[in-house]
Amino acid sequence: MDGIVNVNKPLGITSHDVVYKLRRLLGIKKIGHTGTLDPDASGVLPMCVGKGTKIAEMLTATDKQYLAELTLGAFTDTQDASGEVLERFEVSVTEDEIREKIAGFVGEIRQIPPMFSAIKVNGKKLYELAREGKTIEREARTVTIKNIEVQGIDLAAKTVTMLVDCSKGTYIRTLCNDIGAALGCGGYMSKLTRTKTGRFCIEDSFTLEQIEEMLERGDTGFMVPVAEALPEYCRITLADKNAKKVRNGIKISVEGLNEGETYRVFDESGEFLILAQQTEGTLEVIRTFYGGA
Repeated sequence: MDGIVNVNKPLGITSHDVVYKLRRLLGIKKIGHTGTLDPDASGVLPMCVGKGTKIAEMLTATDKQYLAELTLGAFTDTQDASGEVLERFEVSVTEDEIREKIAGFVGEIRQIPPMFSAIKVNGKKLYELAREGKTIEREARTVTIKNIEVQGIDLAAKTVTMLVDCSKGTYIRTLCNDIGAALGCGGYMSKLTRTKTGRFCIEDSFTLEQIEEMLERGDTGFMVPVAEALPEYCRITLADKNAKKVRNGIKISVEGLNEGETYRVFDESGEFLILAQQTEGTLEVIRTFYGGA
């Protein structure tokens, strides 16, 4: 069984918990996720199964979309609701001020990764240092916030609901923290749901319970074939002679391809052979998928 499973991760479990549960359900060990979601976050978590693990890094690198709730009036040490409150503030901002400050975060911005993150420094994860009570200097990173749609503001509850489209590597809790700082009243992320990763949307996701029920019926419709997980690359089909060369590791030339472009390459029977880039007139293999590769 090979492909991608678009899992809707529930609250309260880690991404590694989802890997473990899916391995048990599918009876396959070769499974990995495409980007960690904290236990306090839910939503889209594409899981790579079998040969699908070969494109895990590519899927991790795609843009994301999140539905986030920002609570104003305090900073926490984790920048989310799970942490200890560092400082509280009065909230006297208006809706217009909130919208104006949020709009200022659209575009390329610099973020300092939170101490409670999985980034490694000298072989040790930041959250491990944070749990030891240590704080170290972190280098700011450039990320892109493509759009922020403010979906609701409740001044009585001090909450703001936002739909955020962003590049990989964006910390939404840091975004909430920084918006709170810009407003002068503090802020932290109180809820988070990932609604999209690349082509995988929450509307097309499956809970672990749904996957288990489908498997009991012999239904594997939750599994997206590897090739379909890469729709941004054009599809080409090789004649049997060239397909045989590809299987034997021989470079081939195909007329009409654009230099520097990446292609999904199939044989005449529809088997996904390779992902390859046209380089100096020949197809250079990026990943192989044929047979037991």
